[in-house]
Amino acid sequence: MTAEPSPARPAPLEPGAAYSRASGAQAAGLMPAVELFEQSAKDVELPHPPQPIVIADYGASAGHNSLLPIGVAIAALRKRAEPGRAIFVMHADVAENNYMSLFQMLANDPHSYLRDDPATFSAAIGRSFYQQILPSNSVTLGWSSWAVQWLSRVPRPVPDHVQVCYSHDSAVRSAYARLGAADWIAFLTARSRELVPGGHLVALTMALDHGDFGYRPLLEGIAAELDEMVTEGVITGGEARRMTIPTVGRSEADLTLPFAPKNRFSGLTIEDLEVFVVEDPYWTRYEKDRDADSFAAGWTAFGRSSVFKTLATSLEGGLEDPRAGRFVDRLSAGVQARLAAAPEPFRLPLAKLLVVKQAWPR
Repeated sequence: MTAEPSPARPAPLEPGAAYSRASGAQAAGLMPAVELFEQSAKDVELPHPPQPIVIADYGASAGHNSLLPIGVAIAALRKRAEPGRAIFVMHADVAENNYMSLFQMLANDPHSYLRDDPATFSAAIGRSFYQQILPSNSVTLGWSSWAVQWLSRVPRPVPDHVQVCYSHDSAVRSAYARLGAADWIAFLTARSRELVPGGHLVALTMALDHGDFGYRPLLEGIAAELDEMVTEGVITGGEARRMTIPTVGRSEADLTLPFAPKNRFSGLTIEDLEVFVVEDPYWTRYEKDRDADSFAAGWTAFGRSSVFKTLATSLEGGLEDPRAGRFVDRLSAGVQARLAAAPEPFRLPLAKLLVVKQAWPR
């Protein structure tokens, strides 16, 4: 038996507040999934007292995409549950996650679901969500946003790009597709055990829209800047070839494949699924103010907070390499300059879905 690899998704590079400020693109696509989660909180069957109502946040990061949906869900649950009913929120992410920022946000953010609600409790668990991490039949509501696109490991380097969706290497693309399919099955299998009968899971993830992953200007800018850094001797060719962002976009067919042909998988069914394209918030602002530097700064901050640390792990000394800080700063400056020189709108394909576990017969 081999140990399960840790997910490739790193903890945020920046402190929690800075990460939150940089997540405008993520926030832009959040509301359709939040609305779905709120409706689930209104519809899901509640466990009998004194059992707590358990909400699981899979891929919590620093909590910036968790406060709003979980707060909305708790408000809906409070209208249904008995006064003082215990609600327990479990935030899950990899062991390397920035839990200090998460707990600081829960304690201090004015929008925290813990404020003025003594019957709501929170905790965190540092394990991969590609395995079962909570007791069987314990989770009433599951939430996951901007997380399951991260693979459980790097299957192999992408020799001609940083993102496999823009690679021309068919063998590499096949390797990522196979792992993406296996990881999706592993994620669903673990949730099928953890959800209570009748429990709901809402997920928001990067998607493929007619084969398009999106984010091309940012990803092309990163790849071009890494090439220039090799030419200048800032990093080596070997380091650059290892630098890969291990994420995948999934099409509607990819997401539904485990459920074929009768919309059933391990006791789960898909009750709602939509692939949609989000408006680029930085481009919308640019169309009004024509400030190319601001447009570029927004997308660079998104890249720096979400993926630049992943790239830095491929330095010879990893994140402990003395060049790591300079590498991230140089990459940020170069990418920002490239984006400012030629602003163009980003396509942002996302998928939202609601998965429900079969209820016990009455």
